[in-house]
Amino acid sequence: MATCACLRAIPVDFGVQDVEVASRLTKKITLSAPIVSSPMDTVTEADMAIAIALQGGMGFLHFNNSVEQQAAMVRAVKRFKNGFISEPKVLSPSHCVADLDELKVSGVPITADGQPSGKLLGLVTSRDVDFLEDRSQLLADVMVPREKLVVCTYPCTLEQANKTLKSAKAGTLPIVDADGNLVSLVTRMDLVKNRDYPNALRDPETLKLLVGAAVPVNEQAKPRVAALVAAGADVIALDARQGDSAQQIELVKYIKQSHPSVEVVGGNVVTMKQLRNLLEAGVDSVRVGMGVGSVSTSQMVKAVGRAQLSAIYNTALVAKDYGVPVIADGGIGNSGCAIKALMLGASCVMMGSSL
Repeated sequence: MATCACLRAIPVDFGVQDVEVASRLTKKITLSAPIVSSPMDTVTEADMAIAIALQGGMGFLHFNNSVEQQAAMVRAVKRFKNGFISEPKVLSPSHCVADLDELKVSGVPITADGQPSGKLLGLVTSRDVDFLEDRSQLLADVMVPREKLVVCTYPCTLEQANKTLKSAKAGTLPIVDADGNLVSLVTRMDLVKNRDYPNALRDPETLKLLVGAAVPVNEQAKPRVAALVAAGADVIALDARQGDSAQQIELVKYIKQSHPSVEVVGGNVVTMKQLRNLLEAGVDSVRVGMGVGSVSTSQMVKAVGRAQLSAIYNTALVAKDYGVPVIADGGIGNSGCAIKALMLGASCVMMGSSL
């Protein structure tokens, strides 16, 4: 269904270098790139959420799975090594080389109790064990001891840690507190990622990637929301074809009261009246679109929906008065459609199959 073909943009007299594409996703979150991925099981799981966050957008994880599986995807995005690794995998001196093999990492800190916050005793990397035939050898016998390691003392900035890492020409830099306990870890690979992805969407304090997750609008939503927030989700999207319902309005109010740290995306809506009801309920962003997705049949089967560009324009006029961004959801089959949606008032576009 062509939703954007009827609109043409007039050529302008400025170049792409003059265009600022950073835009708000919610009241509090600003994207470096105005693109988010759809919460479809064929589109967004942890890998897609990581990939799009590195480019400055956000991925919304689908809920076509168990609560535990969706929460695990959230944790996978949050654990992605980018900046400080606050909960690194660690082992104790009594572990053996075979234990390191099972972790499938290039190296781990060795702490006295085998806990991420334990006293740092040494470090073992793949270079120390690659050619060992006896994989039952204790890590205490092959690790580089603490006194030979270059470390940074907490608190330190990522810039300071990266500078130390480069000057030491090391692959891994442990961050320890005044008592010698491990606080976090910085790796050379993360330094490269920070260099290669300067627009990545991160939490300014933890430097972890931001991620969204969708939930159904039904009686199972509340425990799922609680699990996702506990796992670290930054945004919860309420997924419903028709967002102007008493059930969704009640759910918006519940989430804002019970989990005030998380941003809530409502929808979908296409009219000003539908939108106002969600805005009054307290949503932080709204998805706009009905019957215009690549697999949607609402307009053909139920005769329900609205031309997407008209829906975006009219809802954005109202949402602006509340300081709430609008997400164009559906019909964004290419970059031209995305540009037109942004021109007519959308703050960002949600894309599915085109990604």
